[in-house]
Amino acid sequence: MSAVKGIRIMLVDDEPHILQFLEIGLVNEGYEVITALDGMSAVTLAQDFQPHVVILDVMMPGVDGFEACRMIKKIGFNVAIIMLTAKDDVEDRVKGLTLGADDYMVKPFSFDELLARIQARLRNQFPSLLGEVTYGPFQIDDRRKEIIYEQKVLELSPTEYELLKFMVLNHGIVLSKTKILDTVWSYDFGGEDNIVEVYIRSLREKLNDKGHQLIRTFRGSGYRIDLP
Repeated sequence: MSAVKGIRIMLVDDEPHILQFLEIGLVNEGYEVITALDGMSAVTLAQDFQPHVVILDVMMPGVDGFEACRMIKKIGFNVAIIMLTAKDDVEDRVKGLTLGADDYMVKPFSFDELLARIQARLRNQFPSLLGEVTYGPFQIDDRRKEIIYEQKVLELSPTEYELLKFMVLNHGIVLSKTKILDTVWSYDFGGEDNIVEVYIRSLREKLNDKGHQLIRTFRGSGYRIDLP
């Protein structure tokens, strides 16, 4: 991972030895870590600490992981919750995801897998925190507002940067013109939606995407970036 300074993680488990093991590992990786031994303490701590990621055990006395997940998500700040369970039960996974969990891991798990899950959630929900993230041939440096494609820095306007970043971060998903306008130009945009076509055409030129194989058009639906 390129940079994790300033990224806050909260660990919640009623087993102190698990908390200690995970805390030492994550602190060594550079994360800012806080721990809680029960669900209610986790909810209270979350309000002040506002973690980017919560690693939350399901089975705890009192307020269990499911209820803690629901309460933390209700606080209102952006947070990714990875739930831990001792049993691989589909019903439990569905319940956790329905209450707002973003990912699920079954105990026992490797620390490397946990790191990979954390990084995946950060890339999805907090890409700017990572400084620079890589997706296929693209490198996005949100701090420098710079995108590198096939090892070449693209000359992009601020709007082109935001549009291409949005499409790369959502690669494989067809994005409608309305969704693009709402996200890149904001909801108060009063122009015509053909402005999206103009910017897509410009991006294709800068990406040398003459055959429209990178940025694909789905007539009546929108656009999709496909990565190798």
